[in-house]
Amino acid sequence: MTAPSTLGLSTEARNLHWLLSNLVEEVPGVHSVTVVSSDGLMLLSSDPGLAAAAEGGPRQDGPRGSSADLATIVSGIGSLTIGAAKLMDGGGVKQTMVAMEEGSVFVMSISDGSLLGVHATPDCDMSVVAYHMALFVGRAGHVLTPELRSELRKSMESAQ
Repeated sequence: MTAPSTLGLSTEARNLHWLLSNLVEEVPGVHSVTVVSSDGLMLLSSDPGLAAAAEGGPRQDGPRGSSADLATIVSGIGSLTIGAAKLMDGGGVKQTMVAMEEGSVFVMSISDGSLLGVHATPDCDMSVVAYHMALFVGRAGHVLTPELRSELRKSMESAQ
């Protein structure tokens, strides 16, 4: 994975990019990762096409399942499960996992409605993926302030 350019970003934003890169590179079976704000906008992405655009190269359209698609899916799954939890008086949604024949999607709450989404292989070790997602959430949740979300949003918009 090519990391998006972090030039001009705050230390906190660079740290989140680093954590995201580590999640993709260190956890076997992980294809792509995204962080989505409570209003459905992508804040962070492991999409190499966005990274190329951020570094001044041509924007490369990713395959189906790229982080932009993943962000849309994560936002939708998040909304659906939050609604289901309300109808069932189930409290807050902590994690959702969708297992498919050809892959898995994991969605975990970060803070203030933000979500972490992971697209992984069908044979990934789900407990390892969930563990590393929980580590990311633990490290990212307290720094994902409104100011940092705004900075990340602007950096994603400039990369597209």
